[in-house]
Amino acid sequence: MKPFDIALAVTVAVIWGVGFVVTRIALDEMSSTLLTALRFAITALPCLFLPRPKLSWALVFGISWLLVGQFLAQTYGIAHGVPAGLTAVIVQSQALFTVALAALFLRELPTRLQVLGIAIATCGLLLICFTVGYDFSVSAFAVLMSAPVSFACSNLLLRRASGVPMLDLFAWIGLVALLPLLGVLLFVEGPTQTWQALSHISLQVAACVLALAVLGTTLGYWIWGRLLRDYTAAQVVPFALLVPFFGAGASAIVFGETFGPLRLTGMVVVVAGIAVMLLSPKPPTLPEIA
Repeated sequence: MKPFDIALAVTVAVIWGVGFVVTRIALDEMSSTLLTALRFAITALPCLFLPRPKLSWALVFGISWLLVGQFLAQTYGIAHGVPAGLTAVIVQSQALFTVALAALFLRELPTRLQVLGIAIATCGLLLICFTVGYDFSVSAFAVLMSAPVSFACSNLLLRRASGVPMLDLFAWIGLVALLPLLGVLLFVEGPTQTWQALSHISLQVAACVLALAVLGTTLGYWIWGRLLRDYTAAQVVPFALLVPFFGAGASAIVFGETFGPLRLTGMVVVVAGIAVMLLSPKPPTLPEIA
């Protein structure tokens, strides 16, 4: 990779890692549903002047709603006590689920190294599970664990969108995402509570929401899509390993987040397992069943 593109990949990892801390700050003044709705609303603004990507509506809706599930789950987890740094690690375990789902639905047989990586990452998640209940609930952890699963499913659908400009795609994804989000927002919180939160939003939190939408979603995914277009996934995807470290580091600096020995060990083991999976050779594809 060119040095400039390496710098871009690291920049995306920083943006996405710090984004977990920014999310924690924004959640002090609004619900996870409202934050997610605002994020997608801002992301959707470019669709006013960008053409709709040449994809089926079913694919656009599928990717969009899976991303809604991912962001709702991770913001819900943070809002209910899961530390931002730990959330970053759990969400990046999507690599584990992506490999498993690709084997199940795309018949991409995992290599031995990938199987080893899955086993290592699973052990790390189990270690983290043993720390649940001390500073956040089992239910919050269970909801958060749906985020990497949604992330993995959206990865498989995004592979069918190769060649489509990422900026166009995510603008229209943001627009489609507003449909379920507004429905959930009005049903769960109601217009009065929603307006109350919006009318009392501080400048700091408004800046956080804008940063999550413009930097974390629009810019971040546009750069990521450009890198995946110009280089192989094996060259680009390993940079995602930096996200948990930037997330945990930023959380430690801003919130003084600390990790007990068992949780810290679990986080390191998860990242090590993901590294083994991402750095292994491309898996073979099984022949289609007649």
